[in-house]
Amino acid sequence: MQTHFFTFESGRHRSTSHLSSVSLTAEDLAATLEEIALLLELKGENPFKTRAYRNGADIIRDFEDDFLQLAKDGKLKGIKGIGEALQQKLHELAATGQLQYHLDLKHEFPESLFELFELQGLGPKKIKVLYDELEISTLGALKRACEDGSVTSLKGFGAKTSEKILAAIETRERFSGRYLLSVAAHAAEPLRDYLLQHPAVHQLEVAGSYRRGKETVHDVDFLVATDAPSELTAYFTSYEDSIETLVQGDTKAAIRLSNGLQCDLRAVSSGQFPFALQYFTGSKEHNVALRSLALKKGWSLNEYDFSPVKEDAEELPEVKTEAELYDALNLAYIHPALRENRGEIEAAAENELPRLVSQEELKGTFHCHTTESDGRNTLREMADAAIELGLDYLGISDHSKSSPQARGLNEERLLKQIQDISAMNETLAGAIHLFAGSEVDILRDGSLDFDDEILSQLDFVVASVHNSFSLSEEEMTTRVIKAIENPHVTMLGHVTGRLLLRREAYPINLDKVIDAAAETNTIIELNCSSKRMDMDWKYWKRARDKGVLCSLNTDAHSIDQLQALHFGVKVAQKGWLRKDDLINVRPLAEVTKLLTAST
Repeated sequence: MQTHFFTFESGRHRSTSHLSSVSLTAEDLAATLEEIALLLELKGENPFKTRAYRNGADIIRDFEDDFLQLAKDGKLKGIKGIGEALQQKLHELAATGQLQYHLDLKHEFPESLFELFELQGLGPKKIKVLYDELEISTLGALKRACEDGSVTSLKGFGAKTSEKILAAIETRERFSGRYLLSVAAHAAEPLRDYLLQHPAVHQLEVAGSYRRGKETVHDVDFLVATDAPSELTAYFTSYEDSIETLVQGDTKAAIRLSNGLQCDLRAVSSGQFPFALQYFTGSKEHNVALRSLALKKGWSLNEYDFSPVKEDAEELPEVKTEAELYDALNLAYIHPALRENRGEIEAAAENELPRLVSQEELKGTFHCHTTESDGRNTLREMADAAIELGLDYLGISDHSKSSPQARGLNEERLLKQIQDISAMNETLAGAIHLFAGSEVDILRDGSLDFDDEILSQLDFVVASVHNSFSLSEEEMTTRVIKAIENPHVTMLGHVTGRLLLRREAYPINLDKVIDAAAETNTIIELNCSSKRMDMDWKYWKRARDKGVLCSLNTDAHSIDQLQALHFGVKVAQKGWLRKDDLINVRPLAEVTKLLTAST
C-alpha cells in the first residue's frame, strides 16, 4: 500500500489581526479563538468562558468538512461545542476577516505582551501577575526585572523562577528569526505554486537549508530559470501573502510573509540554473569542498558556471543538470539532504553513497495518542486517518499514569484500552492493524511507570523522559540506559527532550545511549513532531552503523499530526538512513514478529 500525504503541519502562532476574508483559513479561525482565550485569561475572566474558546479552536481543527465555508454561510448550528454566541462570532470573522470582539480585547493590552507567551514555562497566570504588578509587557522589561531582582519579590515567583525566565529569554534570542521546517513549508509551498503559474518560469526549485531538510530555517530561497527575470521579481513581490518588499531588482527580490518568514528569489538563465541550484542549496562547507575539487581540474566553480583558471586546465564539460555538475567532478550525485561536508563527498567519490529511504516506502508508524490521554481524536478516528494515508499499521501509545497533566492512563484504563484495540482490529481487519502500546514515563531513578506484568501485555513500549530535566549528564545517561535495559522496552522516545526554538536538549551522552541501544536491541525513535525532530540527524549515521533500528514516530496528538511523517523522512535522509534502517518500511507480518520478539 502506498503512503500519501496531502497537507503541511503548522506549529507557529501567528497574529490574526491582519487577515482578510479572501486569505482566511480554518486554522486562522482556530488561532483567533486561542488568542481570545489568552486575552480572557489575562483579564482574569471566568475559566469556563476561556475554556469555551479553546475548545472551539480544537473543534475547528478536528472538523472534517469545510468549517470555514459553513462559518461564512452562517450554518454552524448543530455542531457540538459551538454555541450560539460563538456561532455568531465565527460568522463575523469568516465573512469579514476580522472580529470586533477580538480587536477590542487586543486593544486592552500592548501588542508586545504576546511575545511573553512564547517563553517556555511562562503561562497566562504568571504573565498576568507580571503585567498587573510590575507593568511588564515586553521581553526587554521582563529581562531587566529578572536581573534587578524585581521578579523575585512577586508572590509565586522566586530566584529559581527568575533564573528559568532568563534562560528562556536567552533561548528565544538565540533562535530569533528561525522557523520550524513544517512552518516554513506551510508558507513556502503555496508561494512555490504561485511562481509556477507564471509562464516565464522554465525551471523552479526551492533551495537553501529548506531543500537540505534542516529542522529549522532562517529564510527560504527560491531559484527560477527564466528569460524574463525582471518580470519574475515583480511578480514575486506581488504575492498576496507578502506584507513587505525588502528587495526588488532585475534578478533578485526578497519579501516578508505574514508569518514573518523571509523569502528570497534569484532569477537566472537556464544555462546557469544547475550551477545556481547547487550553489544556493549549500551548505557552505559542502560548496567549499566542491570548489577545491574543481580547482584540481584547473576550474573555478561559482553560482553561474565552470571557468578555467589555469592554462593546462581540463576541458570544460557541458553541464545541463545538477547531476552532470557532480559527474564533472568525478562524484556520484549527492542528495541535497547529505550536503553538509560530513563524509558525503568522500562517499560520492567511491560511489558508496547510501540509497536513502523514501516516503513511498513507509508502511506504518508508532507513538500516537488518542483522547484516552491528551490526544484530540478517538482511537477510531486515528485509525481511519492512517488508512486514508495508506498506512498498513499504526501504534497507539497514550501516556502513562505519571503524566497527570496529559491524563495518563493507570493500569486499569490501559488494560481496557488493550481490549478496545483488539476489538477494533477485528472490525478493521484487512484495512489496517493497530498495535497496543504505551508511552511509559522513565522515572527519575530509571525505573518505569508500569511493572513488568503490565508491560508484558503490550505489543510495544515507548520509554520517554517527561520530567526531572535538571539531572547531570551522567545521571540522565544512567537513567535512560537503565530504562532501555528493561527487556519490555521496545523503543526510546524523544531521546533528548528538546523542543526546537523553545527548549534546549537536556544533558545526555548520546554516544553511550546509542551503544546501549545496540546492545539491548532497543529501537530509537526519530520523533517527527515538527517541534522535536529528536534524535538529532547528526547522530543517526553512527546509530545506523551500530545496527540500531530507527522508528519514524509522529508523536501525533491529532489526525493532522500524522502528516509529520512527511518531514520526518527528510530528517531521516539527512541522517543517512536507508530503507533497511527503519522498522516503518517493513511489512506487517515482519513487524509483528519483531515486536513479539522484543517484548
